[in-house]
Amino acid sequence: MTAAAAHSTALARLAPPLFVLLWGSGFIGAKFGLPHAEPFTFLLIRLALTSVLLAAAARLFRQPWPASRIEAGHIVVVGLLVHATYLGGVFSGIAHGVPAGLASLVAGLQPLLTALLSSRWLGERVSARQWLGLLLGLAGVVLVVWRTLGLGAADLLHLAPVVLALLGITVGTLYQKRYCPKTNLVTSTVLQYVASCAVFGVLAVATESMHVEWTAGFLGALFWLVGALSVGAVLLLFYLIRHGEAARVASLFYLVPMTTAVLAWLFFGERLAPLALVGFALAAVGVALARAPAAPASGAPAQPESM
Repeated sequence: MTAAAAHSTALARLAPPLFVLLWGSGFIGAKFGLPHAEPFTFLLIRLALTSVLLAAAARLFRQPWPASRIEAGHIVVVGLLVHATYLGGVFSGIAHGVPAGLASLVAGLQPLLTALLSSRWLGERVSARQWLGLLLGLAGVVLVVWRTLGLGAADLLHLAPVVLALLGITVGTLYQKRYCPKTNLVTSTVLQYVASCAVFGVLAVATESMHVEWTAGFLGALFWLVGALSVGAVLLLFYLIRHGEAARVASLFYLVPMTTAVLAWLFFGERLAPLALVGFALAAVGVALARAPAAPASGAPAQPESM
């Protein structure tokens, strides 16, 4: 095996667990940062800073930019769905009282929704074993967040942004898989963040005071969300989408609430109930089943393992 092949194999094995860890830490970063800034203002600062850093990296390493306006347009659509819609919906919902457990449960519907749409949109066949895994994973998520659902704490108006976030990231990942299979990950992410900054800028000016408390807690949360989430986790997500079936990648989101629960226990002392531990195990089994490769649907082209 060549050095390049060994590196590629190592990255393929490391990417899923690292993505889950980083993505799960995003809820912790939001919990640290949101008391010091309103959601759209926080996201505007976060993505603007990330855009500058990634643009500098693209220039330093001479990364190629989109070759046409059509390609750039597809990239912007992905950004508006995966970043503006998802992040804006989750942050807005949590800031307005939606319990984190309830937000996690809504987001936990993504693998099932992705599986339903990918079979029609991408021609990916979801096997009975994968469907079983997706259902087990969802059951595990419910067990983990059951004690923190707080169903009476958020009305439908405040829950709506979280549902919109679910739709945004689901459609966005499928759109990325179909229309942006070979775009440069660094430069395309810059364009996505710039487009999302425009959205958050308008929303912040129109609906918020844009006041920020520049405390150590806010700065720590900001730098973590920029480096670990907006750079690390997002690039890993797009790498995984490019190298795997959409339903298999989406199944990893079942492990995010569990990861967040463990991190909340470490950072905030939040207790892990025995029921949550059962949910961890159930979700892990579900993800293992859901990530089993599926054959392409009859008459549909197989999705290449590497694009």
